[in-house]
Amino acid sequence: MESLYQYAWLIPVLPLIGATLVGIGLISVNQTTNKLRQLNAVFIISLLAIATVHSFAILWSQIQGHPAYTMMFEWASAGDFHLSMGYTIDHLTAVMLAIVTTVALLVMIYTDGYMAHDPGYVRFYAYLSIFSFSMLGLVVSPNLVQIYIFWELVGVSSYLLIGFWYDRQAAAYACQKAFVVNRVGDFGLLLGMLGLYWATKSFDFTIMGDRLHDLVASGSLSVGLATLFAILVFLGPVAKSAQFPLHVWLPDAMEGPTPISALIHAATMVAAGVFLIARMYPVFEQIPSAMTVIAWTGAFTAFLGATIALTQNDIKKGLAYSTVSQLGYMVMAMGIGGYTAGLFHLMTHAYFKAMLFLCSGSVIHGMEGVVGHDPVLAQDMRLMGGLRKYMPITSTTFLIGTLAICGIPPFAGFWSKDEILGLAFKANTGLWLVGWLTAGLTAFYMFRMYFLTFEGKFRGNNSEIKEELLIQAGVPAFGPGAMDPSELNHDHGHHSHEPHESPLTMTFALMALAVPSVFIGLLGVPWNNKFEAFIFAPGETAEKVIKHAAEHFSWNEFLIMGGLSVAIAVVGITMAFLAYSQGKIDVSAIAAKYPKLYQFSLKKWYFDELYDSVFVRGCRRIARQILEIDYRVVDGAVNLTGLVTIISGEGLKYFENGRAQFYALIVFAACLGFVIVFSIT
Repeated sequence: MESLYQYAWLIPVLPLIGATLVGIGLISVNQTTNKLRQLNAVFIISLLAIATVHSFAILWSQIQGHPAYTMMFEWASAGDFHLSMGYTIDHLTAVMLAIVTTVALLVMIYTDGYMAHDPGYVRFYAYLSIFSFSMLGLVVSPNLVQIYIFWELVGVSSYLLIGFWYDRQAAAYACQKAFVVNRVGDFGLLLGMLGLYWATKSFDFTIMGDRLHDLVASGSLSVGLATLFAILVFLGPVAKSAQFPLHVWLPDAMEGPTPISALIHAATMVAAGVFLIARMYPVFEQIPSAMTVIAWTGAFTAFLGATIALTQNDIKKGLAYSTVSQLGYMVMAMGIGGYTAGLFHLMTHAYFKAMLFLCSGSVIHGMEGVVGHDPVLAQDMRLMGGLRKYMPITSTTFLIGTLAICGIPPFAGFWSKDEILGLAFKANTGLWLVGWLTAGLTAFYMFRMYFLTFEGKFRGNNSEIKEELLIQAGVPAFGPGAMDPSELNHDHGHHSHEPHESPLTMTFALMALAVPSVFIGLLGVPWNNKFEAFIFAPGETAEKVIKHAAEHFSWNEFLIMGGLSVAIAVVGITMAFLAYSQGKIDVSAIAAKYPKLYQFSLKKWYFDELYDSVFVRGCRRIARQILEIDYRVVDGAVNLTGLVTIISGEGLKYFENGRAQFYALIVFAACLGFVIVFSIT
């Protein structure tokens, strides 16, 4: 049993080995490596499968009561400064390892079908493996410095994957946008990390929390400065987990291939921000003002994402804003002290949202060639409809994911979201109201997506709608992500006439993810919350948590709060059914009646336009002014120095002729000049 922990470092290292060997092959013998496409894929998938088995073995060991395990070695030292690196295995790490490896493994299996005809097939697998290494390394990190290192590696991996189709301008722009926005958050994280080290002289999470509490209590450190450090650290999760106001990169990141949308933007990378808040919880919980900022940031982000998702027509962008909204729930839970609730929703959301994104990729694959060869149309829901009869597995799994995210019992999302709303009601009724209304909006826009995509008549062959959508789309700066255009050139027989179900490699991942999407929430039923007994806040004990839950659980409270959350979800589902399935509500008429409100949602609250005007164009204006200063002042001073040197040199060369008589004449003239000057004065 102990060897499981002694060799736990292999879990992140195995994907790194796969990426390294395949990467060397791509660099040195590119053509041969690309010819062995599926062999490389099997190699990388096999290594991750071993890591997955190891992760679940560790999780089972932790469930059985094995104590936390930490392996450290000194990495750097200078005087009194000592920095150690290594890995730690505790309850939180074990759960995150299981989530990341499971989703990554299923995404890699799915990728074989989705990217089957892409020339970058092998390179894509290498990137997936690099990302898996980075995320797993982040999960096992024992201190803030090591987390920051892997935090940046996760970022690098995401930029490679978002910009995978770099020959498409929209993908290149989306990659740059993700990089710039995340730089803002990561710089804040770095400043906060250094500030906390300056105050506490430690990068260990628990030590930082204890010392910060003592410093604030004794008055050695002001509350305002401690709050500043905490909020600066929180900026990292704000960017990585797409929270307001740094949420704008995530929807445009849909330019990457759909497997990346599932792996990075649903289950793992964006969850890294929530994971960091959990790791830094000993620090945050000492600062009530910082916790308030975290809670309201999450609540506002949840509402913001939901209101934008209402009108999105791109299936992946609708899911992207749904992800933004659900991440807001997790962050809000952390801010109100719902440590377990936030992580529980992270786990349930990871499975059903990964499945929903993979379902969207299956839809795109099934629509391949049907709507023409323009990727702008490949995932527009206005050209779908009636896909349930063509894609039964995809439609069924999408419906399961939709019910889960809407919070319909007994699906997984109900238990985790209801727990968050219950805690929010106790903490602040305003937060609960925002979360409750957002739950209704979630049910509406998710079933809107389901009805537009899978029910009704198929609209993909309507040439008038295609032409209208192409005119509306134009050439977007951040157009919707779709399959590689070259893949659309492959003829699969029946593709040009009607949609089709995806191959088994893709549908297997959907069916596998459907199982936890239905059942995993049962681990957190409030009258027997096994998840809370396993994952609890630092400083708590399992016995204390179980006793507190037993003493404070009330069936009346659960039925009222759960009933309210289900009721608002049913209202949202009913409205979507009447509008998009039965046609009893004319949404076009409503949009025409309130055009400004409709455009406000469709244009994503005009955040992109605002940021473009204030930051992009503003920075360009500042850059032009700095260029003028550089040109006129800096270059001018340098050029003036050179000019003076040239003139003086040219002038002096006539005086340096080597004749002694001429030098004597100059001396005589100088002396005569001095005599005249002094005689006059």
